[in-house]
Order: sequence, then C-alpha cells, then structure tokens
Amino acid sequence: MAQKIEITLSYDDERVEAMEFYLKKENSTVQKKMEAALGQLYETLVPEEVREYIDRKTVPARPKRTAKPNRQPQPAVAPVPEFRKEES
Repeated sequence: MAQKIEITLSYDDERVEAMEFYLKKENSTVQKKMEAALGQLYETLVPEEVREYIDRKTVPARPKRTAKPNRQPQPAVAPVPEFRKEES
C-alpha cells in the first residue's frame, strides 16, 4: 500500500479564517477543498495510463465473489415439534 506524505502550506490566517467561515455553510473545510484541488491537479498533470498503473499498484485486488445459491428464507421462529398423546 502506498504511504501518505504530508504537505504543509503557509497562508494568511485571516484569509484561512474567512474561508473556514464560508465553508462551514457548505459543510466543508479548507482541508477537504485542498484535497479535492490536489486530486484535480494530479488528474490534470499525470497521464491517464500512469494513473491507471498507480491505481492498480496501490489498490488491492478484491477476490471475485462466487454466486450464492438461492435459498429459501429461514423462518424467524423455529417450528414447535408436535407431541402426540399416547393412548393407553
């Protein structure tokens, strides 16, 4: 699995506070918007073939599921056995 690195940016605190204020109205954050912008930059700069290669390398392959046979639903309550009264 690929490791993550941290990217640190410096930006004017008043501007960041203003962005955070307005992004709260969208239920978003500066962090989320920066991650989206970085993803867009990656897709713009890195050729599709390279992105596909990296995706295949970093995303573990899921095993294929086999089809499950159709089974009748089980009753929620187990049936009560019948008792017969023995005749004497």
